[in-house]
Amino acid sequence: MEKSSITVQRHILEQERKHQQATGDLTGLLWDLTLAAKVVSREVNRAGLADIFGATGEENESGDLVKRLDSIAQDTIYRAMDHGGHLCLMVSEESPDLIPIPAKYPKGKYLLLYDPLDGSSNIEANVSIGTIFSVHRRITGSGDGTLEDCLRKGSEQVAAGYFLYGSSTMIVYTTGQGVYGFTLDPSIGEFMLSHDRIVTPPQGKYYSINEGNAAGWDEPTRNYVQHLKQKDKATGRPYSLRYIGSLVADIHRTLVYGGIFLYPSDTSDPANPKPKLRLLYEVAPMSFLMEQAGGAAITGTQRVLDVQATSLHHKVPIVLGSKQDVATYERFCTESGTVPAGKKK
Repeated sequence: MEKSSITVQRHILEQERKHQQATGDLTGLLWDLTLAAKVVSREVNRAGLADIFGATGEENESGDLVKRLDSIAQDTIYRAMDHGGHLCLMVSEESPDLIPIPAKYPKGKYLLLYDPLDGSSNIEANVSIGTIFSVHRRITGSGDGTLEDCLRKGSEQVAAGYFLYGSSTMIVYTTGQGVYGFTLDPSIGEFMLSHDRIVTPPQGKYYSINEGNAAGWDEPTRNYVQHLKQKDKATGRPYSLRYIGSLVADIHRTLVYGGIFLYPSDTSDPANPKPKLRLLYEVAPMSFLMEQAGGAAITGTQRVLDVQATSLHHKVPIVLGSKQDVATYERFCTESGTVPAGKKK
């Protein structure tokens, strides 16, 4: 059957059937998420007409200004997910604490960690933005979920993905069986398979980094970026810079075309390096996707999916993309002494 006739619901169900022990809870959870994404996509697409641009005047836990659409996306996803009986709790980049499931609803065996609207600083410029999600199976027995359920390694995720709100609306997701992309067909209101098993090229020709932060880069990153600007021996051309400033958009391009995305810590104060991106809501789910697509993801000193979260808003540096490109970055780290030679990541 042609891929254009395969909906995301059908695909999720077929993935479930590969596991005899599956109960359908994860399938129901992901279906609820796709409905929430359709609502968020609608709000994003009509933002200018509905006059819902601008900030709320509040800051989130990371100190970023909360946009009005951030708040709408947060509320939309919560209301779509709080009653289905699949979750024991939620955690959001916009919330400082655990988000409990209301007492009147049943508690499930999964927890959802999400960034409701990544890249929201670009909303008024009509740049592609997105929603990032990560799903873990609870480790506590029953009832309300706890902090212990949340502070996990990325390797323990059972599903992850993102919704991209751009020229078209997409979902890209994995349940550990490869990465698949679906595009929303507005004429029928369904996500249809458009990217069948995404595989990242082993080496790319683009690099993505905010060069405005160059003064705060560590030595390996400075040397690596300078290396990328020189002519590649194989192609005779330097790598090209592609940086949008919306994590979902930048990583979607890297996932599909290959290359490398970097967001290192700010080392202006070497004794107190400051990473920017959040492990649970951004870095871990994107790293799970990249590895499932044949790429790699590291912090500079270790594999991202091996990092143990220590707080809800734990931040880490990130370098991810094509395997050969990430390996070259690792070589620069080793040569500088950042990663001891032979250290297992």
